[in-house]
Formats: sequence, structure tokens, C-alpha cells
Amino acid sequence: MQCTYCGFDNQASAASCVKCATPLPGSDLTLAGATETTPSSSFTQAPSPAAVSATPAVIEVGSVVGNRFEILQLLGEGGMGAVYKAHDRELEKDVALKLIRTELARNPEILQRFKQEIILARQITHRNVIRIFDIGQADAHKYITMEYLEGRDLRAVLREKRKLPPEEAAKIVLQICRALEAAHGEGVIHRDLKPQNIMLDANGRAYVMDFGIARSAYLPGMTQTGALVGTPEYMSPEQAKGEKLDERSDLFSLGVILYELLTGSSPYHSDTPLATLWRRIQEKAKPLTEIDPSIPKPLSDIVAKALEIEPGNRFSSASEFAQNLESWLGISPSTVGSTTYQALVVPQPTQRPIWKYTAIGAIVLLIGVAALGLPRKFLSTASKKIAHDPVSVLVADFTNHTGDPVFDDTLEPMFNVALEGASFINAFNRGNARKLAAQLPHPSDKLDEQPARLVAVSQGVGAVVTGELSRRGDKYSLSATALDAQTGNVIAKTEATAANKDEVLLTIPKLAAPIRKALGDSTSESAQMQAAGGAFTAASLEVVHQYGLAMEQQSAGKLQEALQSFTKVAEMDPNFARAYSGISSAYGNMGRRTEAEKYAKLAMQHTDRMTERERYRLRGFYYLYNGNWQKCVEEYSELVNKYPGDNIGHNNLATCYSQLRDWPKAIEQAREDVKIHPEAAGLGNLALFSAYGSDFQGGEREARRLQQMIPSFEYGYLSLAFAQIGQGQVDQAGESYGQMAKISPLGASMASSGLADLAAYQGRFADAAKILQQGIGADLAAKSADSASDKLATLAQIQLIRGQRKEALASIQKALDSSQATKIRFLAARIFVETGDLEKAQKLAAGLSSEILAEPQAYGKIIEGDIKLKQGDHNQAIQLVTDANKILDTWIGRFDLGRAYVEAGAFAEATSEFDRCQTRRGETLALFLDEAPTSAYFPQVYYYVGRANEGLGSNSAAEAYRKFISIREKGDNSELLLDAKKRLTKLGS
Repeated sequence: MQCTYCGFDNQASAASCVKCATPLPGSDLTLAGATETTPSSSFTQAPSPAAVSATPAVIEVGSVVGNRFEILQLLGEGGMGAVYKAHDRELEKDVALKLIRTELARNPEILQRFKQEIILARQITHRNVIRIFDIGQADAHKYITMEYLEGRDLRAVLREKRKLPPEEAAKIVLQICRALEAAHGEGVIHRDLKPQNIMLDANGRAYVMDFGIARSAYLPGMTQTGALVGTPEYMSPEQAKGEKLDERSDLFSLGVILYELLTGSSPYHSDTPLATLWRRIQEKAKPLTEIDPSIPKPLSDIVAKALEIEPGNRFSSASEFAQNLESWLGISPSTVGSTTYQALVVPQPTQRPIWKYTAIGAIVLLIGVAALGLPRKFLSTASKKIAHDPVSVLVADFTNHTGDPVFDDTLEPMFNVALEGASFINAFNRGNARKLAAQLPHPSDKLDEQPARLVAVSQGVGAVVTGELSRRGDKYSLSATALDAQTGNVIAKTEATAANKDEVLLTIPKLAAPIRKALGDSTSESAQMQAAGGAFTAASLEVVHQYGLAMEQQSAGKLQEALQSFTKVAEMDPNFARAYSGISSAYGNMGRRTEAEKYAKLAMQHTDRMTERERYRLRGFYYLYNGNWQKCVEEYSELVNKYPGDNIGHNNLATCYSQLRDWPKAIEQAREDVKIHPEAAGLGNLALFSAYGSDFQGGEREARRLQQMIPSFEYGYLSLAFAQIGQGQVDQAGESYGQMAKISPLGASMASSGLADLAAYQGRFADAAKILQQGIGADLAAKSADSASDKLATLAQIQLIRGQRKEALASIQKALDSSQATKIRFLAARIFVETGDLEKAQKLAAGLSSEILAEPQAYGKIIEGDIKLKQGDHNQAIQLVTDANKILDTWIGRFDLGRAYVEAGAFAEATSEFDRCQTRRGETLALFLDEAPTSAYFPQVYYYVGRANEGLGSNSAAEAYRKFISIREKGDNSELLLDAKKRLTKLGS
């Protein structure tokens, strides 16, 4: 049997390696009586014939385990058991089936280890971690099923290639960093990270597997100090000494792996495991640059830091390790931010948001959800089947007669939850209502009946609910009254009694039931109580009170305070799902995507303490932060099917469709949202999506409605300007930008971008450059780095058009120094292609292509195509940009594909692409869907249409050139304009 440490071939009966004393797969030996090694299992390749004969399969191929798993192939054996490729007949898919050895299953301690492995592994959900599907017992076998994937482990890769190029090695380790980031976030240390435990699939994605000896960093009693766990060659110094470990131990092991990937050898290789353990405790690893001078010193320094002997001198976290690798690779982490028209959200500090103005739910906060996508026609039909028109309800402050402050702001959020159990009822955000009450002619910091009704009428909310709580001895009396917001007429009154303080919360669904019925809900009270389930269960009223305070802080935009309060709620009641969803939302609004995803997953572990509607919204939140727009659409489609009156669902479904550039559906869903509740967020999205979808008249109509609602709102003028540009009303758009500039510093910054874009649209590039330079100065003075970076990137493009190559490169470098946003890197790469610096462009393209989300991947492919086009390889350019459009169908992808076809002489194909560009003209208003104006891209379509038609010998070429010239005739004599005039003259027109 081959030793996994030194490679020596031992006899099949050997328990440990004759050469180095390392325990062999299947043995229960330990090093020095204290070190456990867990052989890795590859889920891709069958073991060699020798290995199979040496470790005979427990289950024969062709057998069926538990009448469900058909054994297809033995993949390997380890100390805990055997791993097979099996076909799951119930799910109709191949899985990796791990069976614990029968003799070990009888040992309670071993069995506990096995169970702990599953518990820990299932907590870690990440694209770079092998997924655990199920745990169970069949035919006296304890088993787990895992994701089966085709590929090879890193050890096999190293055997074949000996070592990897620096960028390839760094990208693999970067993925492992992200996997460890997820694991460490769950308090799990791997403890046995090695090449055998890392799989690579055919696409180069890395997967970390075998958390079989991992232990929770915060779970006492499972691993005692002094016990060595792991593989000697990859152990950290503190692990080798048997000391208590933290996450930095895994980072050391990962540093050893990266060292080996780059050099083909271990930094601590010795003849025996004990010698290699001793070396890492006493000696620093030799710098990579001394082993191989071709290895870049910055990368060598990163490895050296990971391999520091003292944990305190290493990277503090997997995130920091990843950030250093990303910096060296020239890429940035895949981050997704969000903005909203509501003051609750703080924009991400390093880049503009990917999606629009996402509505905020009253309880689960950001966005909503569910599971099966429904065709558009069915959605329309479902809306017609609503038993009652959508109703918005504002729950006012309940009057607390008990004198006990624990009831202040405690019952109202839960009453919202109870009301929203009806599919047509939407609870108006109380935080927003409180802010609006502060702006009334007679401002109020309370949501008593009168201010609540005034706010409701101003926002189109149909009903207001007031309530009271009193105490008589140990009993508590609750009452609630639903009022018509406009007339004040009573819609319904209801009362309920709680036997004691602890039961007050449980009476909320019963208190809400008559009001739901009066508003049109036909669900029986018993069915309502059953649906509520454990959703109104909490460890104490103090938990719900603290949650209410956190909600108020979140609504007031006090995100750090809200985060602390939500965290306190989770500490008070670890099973309170809303606490984790609140933490997730707070992190999401701060632009901290990793933490947002982590706590969304934690919330999903406790969804039995949520209503069905909350569960839908939570899952939608998760997909939104993943940037998985197709799943996002499926989830929200299910939500609005089941809760057709949910304006949050419609609003965010529109957002998801917009990211897929499906404008008809985005507009339809935004319109449904506005029908239910015409507020700024919905109108803003409807105006923008209409313009992006080239319905410019519709966009103008909705923009003017938004201006009437909030005259001082910057986005009302931006939406109007976009609609006017689409209709060719350039002067009117300029006036709209001018009005926006007077509103606020933000409006002035946005207006300068818009006015510069209009100047560039008309070919007045000198004017555009001047406006942008002034705007950049103002942004920097206001410390608005993101806005300045956007303007610098636009300025670089204009300077390049003007022939100012040096200035363009300086501007784009400043933009990159300030921001590593996807958009900035994409625009920078285009500048580098045009200036001939293809190496820099390729590096940026590689970074974009390596990211998780579809949009940067598509942009990376486009840049690769642009590089090939620059090199004269037309066919390869066409293929690459075509591939990009399959990942995500963007306007810029269609435009670049048309250009490539022109250069290749494929003129008919080019006209097809440019027809699409004209049909999708609205997307050029803001190519990156971040409201940063980019309409200057559009006029050049006419130039290239002329080129394509000229190539075809079509008479329409002259008309296309004339259109281009008519837009740019008052502008500077750019190269494109001069060429268009020359070609038009040649055509005799």
C-alpha cells in the first residue's frame, strides 16, 4: 500500500509505513501515541487495483444499500470507513456514499466522532466545499451522502505537473481561503488541510472536503489540548506541539500547500514525520524567491506570512489571506451592495450597487421569495383570483397601560407578522412611518392614532390599527381596533386575554384574526392559529422587546446600533430566527456580503419560528445576496403567486428580472408593485425599468409621478432625464440635470455626470472632459470616492477619444487605485486594450472571469474577445464575445460582437447585432444598471451600422452615417466623425 506521506510502497498488511512510520489508510495507529491521521478520499477516481485488493470493499459493486443506493464504484477507504460512488434511486442522481466501518460503529466514542463530522460539515455551505446531502442508517450501516463530482485531488495534479504557474496556484488557494472563511465563520477548524483533501473539477473550481477530524473551535470536550490531529507534513507549529488551535492553524497548512504548488516540494521535508514536525517548530521556511527566482516577490511574501511560526504573526483570518491574494492577482472580492430610496440602507463604500431600490420588509427586512418559477401568464391569472384587493395596513403604537417598559415597541412588530399571514395584506414599515410623522405640520415622534392616520393617507395606506394593553392582577387584556385611514370609521374591534405575562405574545395571532377577517381574509381562525405555529414563540418578552428596538434602530439608519441589538437578541434566544435575519440585513446594508450570507443561513436553520411569508422573504434575501438572479426570479415568483398582494415581492421580482435584462417582465412586476402601494421605491424602479426597456414615454410618465410625490428627490430628475434622452430630447434632459444639481450635493454630483454624458453624446468631448474634471474635484472634496472613480473612468475614455493617451492612462489608474469595482476594472481593461497594454487588460479579464457572479464573468470574456480583436484574431474574438453573451446578455456584449463581425467582414451578422443594439437602446442610458449615465455609447452604433451596410453594398449605409454625423456635427472632430464624413463622401452622398 502506497504511503500518502513519502510514497513508499508497503505490504498490504502493514499498519504504518516502513520508511516514515506514517499510519496507512485503514489503520487506527497514531503518531507517538497521540497523532491521528485521516486519509483523504477522492470522490472522482477509483483506487488502483493494488489498493482495492489491499483494502477489500465492504460492499460489492452492484449491491443496493437500504433499497435506495446502488453501489457503482469504490472510491477509497479511510480510517472511518469506505466511500463509494452510488446512484440514489430516490433522487435519481449520483452521490458519494460514505459508510462507517461496522466494527467502529459499535464504539460509542467513534460513533460520536462520526456524528460530529456530519453536524459540522452540514453547517458549512459554500460553493468551494463538498456538500453534505443526508445522514441516515440502512442495512445496519451508518452513512452520509455527499456531493459527487468529477475531477482530481491536488495531490494527483502535483504528481502530474510537479508544480503550477503562480497565478494558477494563487487562484486555487484563493478559493480555498473562501471555503475556510465560511467554515471559520461557523467556528469550524479543518485541522487536516492537505492536497488530498482538495478537489479540482474540470472547470478549475476547488472544493475542500473531509472535515472528518475537524472540530468546532467553540465546542468544548471534543478535542483535548495535547492531542495531535492532522497530517504531519501540513501541520502548524502549534498543532505539532499539541496546543490549542484557532483558525490561523488552517492558514499555516494552506501556506504549506501554496508553497508546494509553487515549488513542487514541501518547505519542511524530512525523512520522518517527527523530523518534519520538529523543523516547522524551530525553523522558518526558506523564502520562495530563493527556491525559484521566477516567483514574484509579493507572492513569496504572502506565503512567508502564512508560514510564520507564531500564529500572531500570520494572517489574522482567511479573509485577510484572500484579500492579499486578490490584491496580487489584481482582482477584488465578489461584493454585492444594495441601495434603496428609503433611508434605511447605507450604500456600499467601494462600488455602486448592482441592483436598484430594493424594498424593505417589515419583519424579515430586505426582500422576499420562494421556490418555483411561474410563467408570466400564470402570474397574471393568479392576480385575478385574489379574493380581496391588496390592502396596506399601518400598525400604530399600542398604548401600554401596564407601566412595564418591556411592552413598548414589542407587540407592534409581531402584530404586523400576524396580519401578513393574509396573502393580500401588507404591513407598512413602521420605521418609515415614524420618519414621515416627524415631517408632519405638527411633527410627532410617536405613532399615535392621529399622526398614524395622516401618514397612512399621505402614503395611500388603507387602514390603521391601534391597540391597548392593560393588566388586571396576573392577567393581561389586549385590544385592537382597525380604522379606515381617511374617515376614521371603525372597521373592526377585537380583544384577547393572556393568563400571564409569558402568554401575551402567543395571543397576538388570536387578536389579529378578526381584523384580518374584516379586511377580507376568509381563512378560519383555527387555520390561522395552526399556520402561526411557532412563529410567535420566543424565549421571553425581553427578546421580542429587544428585537423591536433593533428594528427601530435599523429603520432610523443606525446600522451599527441595530447590529449590536440584533446580536444581543440572538444571544438572549439563539433560536429566534428574526434576530439572524436582522443581523444579515444590517450586514447587507453595510455592503458586507459574506457576513450577510452567513447570518441568512443561520436564520434559515430556525425557520420553524417564522411564518410562511417570512420564510419566503428570507430565502429570497439569500439568493439576492448570492447574485443568483435566476433562482431569485423563481423564489419571488412563488412568493407573489402565493401572496399576490405582496408589494415587496413584486418590487424585488422586478429587480431580479432587471438583472437578467428581461425588461418586459421587470416593468410588469414593478407596475404590480405600484398598483398595490405607490411609493417612491416602486415608482423609481418603474420609471427606470421603463426607460431601460426602451419604453421612454412610460418612463417619463412615471418619473413625473415620482417628482410630484417627492419634488426634492434627485432620482425623479434622473429618471426623467433618461426618458428624455431616449426620446432624443437632449436639451430637455440637460434642463432636468440642471434642476437636479440645485437639490443637493448628491444631485450636483449626479448632474455633472449626466451633463458630461450629454456632451459626449453630442461629440463635445472637450466640454465633457471639463465638466468631469470639475465634478471629480467636488467629489474628492466631499470624500465621495466612488463617484470620483466613476467620473475618472469616464474621463479616461474621453481623453482616449481625444488622442490623449498618457492622460487617459493616468486617469484610469487613479480610478483603479480608488476602486476595484467590477465596472471600473472592466472599463480600465477596455482602455488598456485600446492603448495596446494587452498584458494589463488580460490580467483584469482573468480577475473578472474568476468571480462567482455572472456579470463579471461576462465582462471578463468580453475583454478577452476585445484583446483578440486587437490582435487581429477575428474568429476567436467572435467566439469569446459570443460566450460572454451566453453567460449574460448585455448591450455592450452585443455591441462588441457587432464590431468583431464588421472587422471579420461578416457584415450580415453585424447588422443583426446592431439591430439588437438599437432595439435595446434604453440599456445604454446606464450600461451597468447603476444609474451612472452612459448614453454616449449609443451614437456610434449608427457609425458601425453604416460600416456593415457599406460592406453589404446597401444603400442604407449613407443614411446610417448621416444619423451619426447629425448627432455629432456640433462636436469635436473625433476620429470616428472624420471617418464617417469621409465614407459618406465616398458613397457620393
